[in-house]
Amino acid sequence: MDENEKLTALAGRRAVVTGATNGLGMATARALAVAGLRVVLAVRDVELGMRRAHEFGGDCEVIHLDLADLASVRQFTEQLDGPIDYLINNAGVFPHQHRTTTDGFELGIGTNFFGPFALTNLLLPRITRQIVSVASDAHRGARIDPDDLDLVRASWSPPRAYARSKLAVMVWGLELDRRLRAASSPVSAMLTTPGWVASNISNKPHLGVAHRAVQGAASRFANDVDAGAETTLYCLTEPIAPGSYVGVDGLWALRGKPVLFGRSSVACDFDLAARLWAKGEELTGTSWPL
Repeated sequence: MDENEKLTALAGRRAVVTGATNGLGMATARALAVAGLRVVLAVRDVELGMRRAHEFGGDCEVIHLDLADLASVRQFTEQLDGPIDYLINNAGVFPHQHRTTTDGFELGIGTNFFGPFALTNLLLPRITRQIVSVASDAHRGARIDPDDLDLVRASWSPPRAYARSKLAVMVWGLELDRRLRAASSPVSAMLTTPGWVASNISNKPHLGVAHRAVQGAASRFANDVDAGAETTLYCLTEPIAPGSYVGVDGLWALRGKPVLFGRSSVACDFDLAARLWAKGEELTGTSWPL
């Protein structure tokens, strides 16, 4: 059975994809819709989301979600009805400027960790099969202090903030998998990194020249968005172990086909994971629901 047939075998199941209007999220949602799954596009721009749903065809529902606003996360979970087979925590941000979310968190950690953390806790009682969270191999070499998540005591830079937020996703995923196993839940949790993807993450008004340079290099050395989305789809279709981390097999892990990946030693620290989870519950006002 080829990859398209494996995905089509999931037809009729329901998937929530965050950040489904552009980049990896768009490619993931499109592939699922074409395969016959019922797809919820969880997006900040509802008008664009509606256009994407029309382009994808199939059974698509569009609901507003801004992961940088915990009130929006709660509103989304209240608006979404019924059970969910798959939650794809795809949406993320590369924080080009030192800004804060609606709730006062540093933008990278607030959007990439706190938002998905709260969303997953709130939706988990309705999830029946799988949670896939998109991390990044940028987590390697990063460090995180659960008592300084807003980088008050450490210097801020875009790469550091991004890498640290993706390490938070990795460490959270470690604890999420542990808790699901301990609860004998039928739900599994997995992590992915798509490699380097030619997406619009650097397409910001003040980064015109840099964005063009990045896109030029990415067109030669990176996966396109459809290839990048394959790591997420691989988690849904292949018989791999819960808690797996899926990356790509190419040189320097920049591009290639999905393959099981190793993670940094820090991303395997269960004590750190427990501390980060506790801080996440404290700051988002959400808790483990099982």
